[in-house]
Amino acid sequence: MAEKKPKKDAKKDVRRQGGTAMPSVANHPRAGAQVARAKAWGGLGGFLLVALLSLRAGVPAPDALLRAIAAGVVAYVAAWAAAVLVWRHLVVAELRAVRSHRAAEAAARRAAGAQRAD
Repeated sequence: MAEKKPKKDAKKDVRRQGGTAMPSVANHPRAGAQVARAKAWGGLGGFLLVALLSLRAGVPAPDALLRAIAAGVVAYVAAWAAAVLVWRHLVVAELRAVRSHRAAEAAARRAAGAQRAD
C-alpha cells in the first residue's frame, strides 16, 4: 500500500517559493526579536516586582516565590500580547508607507515618460 504524503501548509509553500505571503508579525524581519525581548523583560519584571513586594510585606519566602512565578507568567503573556498588538500596527503602517512611496515613484516615472514623449 502506498503511503500518503502529508499535506503541506500553503503559507509555508509560498514562503519557500519566494512568493509573497500575507503580512504578519512572524514574517517581519525585526518584529520577532522585539516580541521575544518584550516577553523576556515582561516576565522578568513581573517576577522581580512581585517577589520584592511580597518579601517586603513579610510573606514567607516559598509563598513569595510562588506568587512571583505566577506573576511572571502573567506578565510574560501580557507583554507578548502588547508587543504583538503594537507590531501589528507597525507592520500595517510600514506597508502603507511602502505603497505610497511606490505610487509616488510610479507617478514620477509616468510624468518623466510623458515629458520624453513630447
